[in-house]
Amino acid sequence: MAPIAVGNVVPDGSISFFDENDQVQTVSVHSFAAGKKVVLFGVPGAFTPTCSMQHVPSFIDKAEELKSKGVDEIICFSVNDPFVMKAWGKTYPDNKHVKFVADGSGEYTKLLGLELDLKDKGLGVRTKRFAMLLDNLKVTVANVESGGEFTVSSADEILKAL
Repeated sequence: MAPIAVGNVVPDGSISFFDENDQVQTVSVHSFAAGKKVVLFGVPGAFTPTCSMQHVPSFIDKAEELKSKGVDEIICFSVNDPFVMKAWGKTYPDNKHVKFVADGSGEYTKLLGLELDLKDKGLGVRTKRFAMLLDNLKVTVANVESGGEFTVSSADEILKAL
């Protein structure tokens, strides 16, 4: 499948996260993001160096600015289970706006066409590093990294587009 691109409507699929009552919720992407401006950024792995020390902090640090420019939701997305994503999110005590969301089996990653094969590193198939801006489900920005790079998918790159 070709990777998701600017102008596409994101496919519908399921994502999971822990809500404010500490309950696992599984929702459809379309029901969650319809009618909203959403930043969806994907990372290859929770607790990994670039993801934990650069990518996620860029969105936590810029969350207020993103919100001030009309962003309704900021979602960190990874092929992991919701328990891992919850635990990872708790390592950022200053986070008020970034929601840590799981794609447990990688099915939604496949629908996006953003699989990253890391089997040779013992990590299986993960999500490519990316940052997208969605406006009522339509992709208006799609910044997808090559390999393990972190050059086009930071919060600053999304802010430039707003």
